[in-house]
Amino acid sequence: MVVYAIAFIAFSIDLAKRSAAATAAGDASPALTAETPEPVGVLQAAAAAKASAASATASTDSARPAKVKLGAAGGPGAGASVAYGRSPALRVGVAMTVLAWLLHLSGTVLRGLAAGRVPWANMYEFALTGTLIITTVFLLVLVVAKQDLRFLGTFVTGLVLVLLGIATINFYVSPIPLPPALQSIWLVIHVFVASASVGFFALGFALSVVQLMQARREAVIASAKAVKASFLATLPDAVSLENLAYRVNIIGFIMWTFTLMAGAIWAEKAWGRYWGWDTKEVWTFIIWVVYAGYIHARATRGWRGSRSAWLAIIGFSTVLFNFTVVNLFFKGLHAYSGL
Repeated sequence: MVVYAIAFIAFSIDLAKRSAAATAAGDASPALTAETPEPVGVLQAAAAAKASAASATASTDSARPAKVKLGAAGGPGAGASVAYGRSPALRVGVAMTVLAWLLHLSGTVLRGLAAGRVPWANMYEFALTGTLIITTVFLLVLVVAKQDLRFLGTFVTGLVLVLLGIATINFYVSPIPLPPALQSIWLVIHVFVASASVGFFALGFALSVVQLMQARREAVIASAKAVKASFLATLPDAVSLENLAYRVNIIGFIMWTFTLMAGAIWAEKAWGRYWGWDTKEVWTFIIWVVYAGYIHARATRGWRGSRSAWLAIIGFSTVLFNFTVVNLFFKGLHAYSGL
């Protein structure tokens, strides 16, 4: 957890530097804006003079003033995207995240060896494995994504720190043998795929939150109001964030669908029925319905922008509710919290 904390601090420092870069660009923009009209006017006049000899229409088009995309406060740095160069803090954050992942993986494997089984049979172990997979998904996306998504490190490492801290303080139990119903290969398949889908849902949730913040900033810029310089100016636009969140959530939804199907098969082998309206089964289905509605609404009903982001956020909220409240306060055949 200490290494995760160092990574979180490094990522937070990077966000602070992004805000400083955006502020610096905003402060430099008035001088740039003041100098821009003169060369543009000279070029337009020269183009108009050359084109007038050939065509009156071309002359008219050439005489029109050029359009320059300015920020809400009068310059490019205030509203438009701000270029952000290399960041030592960002590199440190990623390096510490990789190191924390290696230590986390080692701890999870050792827990499994101590228990003599896969390390996800109670709430503590599921939190241990689930946070490991969240970090794994984040690092994999950094490798395969075309855009630089390292700015999500603050959210990912922060979420992992919170979940690991709560699990260590409140959910820790010593390794114990599996109950008879869990002594199945389906424990490996069902729970691992569910954990992987939660990793993708968590990343989609982070992207949706940033999308809402970016969309609000862009709306302020579009209304020609002054916008406060922030780290958002160095991040992708809201549409790009939404598209990324949609793709990540689709992967998570596919895995969650398999989780639902595998759980039904396992239930038939363990209890002699595919579906019994157990609390955990119901909430697994509710999560599936929410994300199915999110994908359907965005793909066929045109629910884009803030509405799709809120649906993704609601979906991940149901995932957290299923892991915490359902496991702690609802009794049923899936009561394997170990507490």
